Amino acid sequence: MKEQTVTKIIVITSGKGGVGKTTTSASFAVGLASRGFKTAVIDFDIGLRNLDLIMGCERRVVYDFVNVIRGEANLNQALIRDKHIKDLFILPASQTRDKDALTLEGVSTVLDELSKTFDYIVCDSPAGIERGAQLAMYFADSAIVVTNPEVSSVRDSDRMLGLLSSKTRRAEEGREPLTEHLLLTRYSPKRVARGDMLSLSDVNEILAIPLLGVIPESQAVLRASNSGDPVILDKESDAGQAYMDAVGRFLGENIPHRFIEEKGNWLKRLLNFKEKETV
Repeated sequence: MKEQTVTKIIVITSGKGGVGKTTTSASFAVGLASRGFKTAVIDFDIGLRNLDLIMGCERRVVYDFVNVIRGEANLNQALIRDKHIKDLFILPASQTRDKDALTLEGVSTVLDELSKTFDYIVCDSPAGIERGAQLAMYFADSAIVVTNPEVSSVRDSDRMLGLLSSKTRRAEEGREPLTEHLLLTRYSPKRVARGDMLSLSDVNEILAIPLLGVIPESQAVLRASNSGDPVILDKESDAGQAYMDAVGRFLGENIPHRFIEEKGNWLKRLLNFKEKETV
C-alpha cells in the first residue's frame, strides 16, 4: 500500500518509564516496514539500549548512534537490517557513552541523511524530559504518546504533551504543530470494571488527543521481548493484533477499536440483541 513520498519522523514518547515505548517502537517500525515502507528505527536511550534486544539484533551491534554522530562510523556501517523484514533497519544506542553524547547538530545530520532514502524514521525516546527525550521529539512530525491506565502515567504524559507543543522545531518555526496520537498500553477491561485502573474514557478526558490504539495486557508482550521478536509478529496474540490495527489507523485506515471491553460482553450483547429480535 505504499504511497509515502516525503519522509515522516515519528517519536514514540511518554513521561514515565516502563510503559512500553520500546515495545511500541519496535512493533510500529515492523508494522510500517511490513506494508512496504522503508523504515528506520533509532534508539535514543543512550546508556541503556534496549531496542536491539527487543528486535533480536543485539549480537550484531558493531557501531551505534553515537559513533555516527562523532564521525567514528558512517550510517551504512551502523544500521542493522532487521532479520524479518528487508525494508526495516535499526540504529542502536550506545551502552557506554553519556547521554550528553547526543547533540542537536549531530542528530539533525543523521536524520537528514536517513531522510534521503527512508519513508519513515521512528525515534524510540527515553522516558521523561532529559536531553535524549528532547532531541527525540525535536525533529518529529508525529508523536505517539504511550501511557498506562494509571494516574501517574497519564499525568506524566500530559506534561509531555505540553513539551510537544512548545519544544519542537515545528513550534520554534511557527509551523503547523506535529500530530499527536494516544496509545494506551497494558489495558485490562476486567481490572477497569473492578476499579483497579483508569478507564479508556478517563484517560481520553485527561489527555484529549486522538486515540490510536489500545494494547491489551498480555503475556505475549513479555514473551516477545524475551525472544527478540516484536510482539506485532505474533499474529495470534491480542497485543500483536492491536499493534497491527494501530499501524493501520496511523496510515489512515478506518479500523474499529478492539480489546476495550471484556470479551464476554460481546457475547452478552449479541444474545440480548437476538432476544429482542424474537420478542
